[in-house]
Amino acid sequence: MDGPSLALLAGVGLVAGTVNTVAGGGSLITLPALILLGMPASMANGTNRVGVMVQSLAATVRFQREGALETRRGLVLLVPACAGSILGAWGSTLLPDLAFQRVIGVAMIVMLAVLWVRPKRWLEGADVPARPTPARLLAFFGLGLYGGFLQAGVGVFLLAGLVLIEGLDLVGANGVKVLLVFGFTLPAMALFWAADLIDWVPAMVLAAGSWVGGWLGTRLTLSWGPGFVRVVLLVVVLASAGKLLVGP
Repeated sequence: MDGPSLALLAGVGLVAGTVNTVAGGGSLITLPALILLGMPASMANGTNRVGVMVQSLAATVRFQREGALETRRGLVLLVPACAGSILGAWGSTLLPDLAFQRVIGVAMIVMLAVLWVRPKRWLEGADVPARPTPARLLAFFGLGLYGGFLQAGVGVFLLAGLVLIEGLDLVGANGVKVLLVFGFTLPAMALFWAADLIDWVPAMVLAAGSWVGGWLGTRLTLSWGPGFVRVVLLVVVLASAGKLLVGP
């Protein structure tokens, strides 16, 4: 890639990192950008993971410093999520994902309805025991499976799981979300690296922009609170559903 393409990619990373941290769906920006710049889809899927990992690390560190991260709960949920991510990443190197995208697009339309009709649950959370049940762990295995397979939109589904299953409000859920994404992206990225599906120069440029976006997204989340996150989430879910259902 030439200089202007790499500069564009850094800007895309900043925007996607911010969106990913506040809500999710940033990969629906970065993946088309990488493909538009001439990268094969399978290579773009792997290259994108580097930026996702970096922005999630930046956001996790900032949430932790601000005392807004339930680290213990996140680490418990990370175990099944990592197991699912490894399986999903392996599967993504073998299978086409177009039909899967359509299913996820429909699921996002359903989630849009849930966001609209149950706003208090998203803003205030619920009283759910911190100790996870097998069913809750299985749910996060499934979320990790999708995250390893495609990544795009996984932050939205993680927020839904952390609010509706774990009972967190949107700010608390965001802290755990970025920890989970960082954790389960590492083994997935290793698998893509082993399959030679990461182009490291654009990956590092994208990561640089994503790091700044992760920091900015955390600041916006902590400063503006659950109401802001819910509005951004509604917009991201609607845009993501349209992208997945209509396709490239």
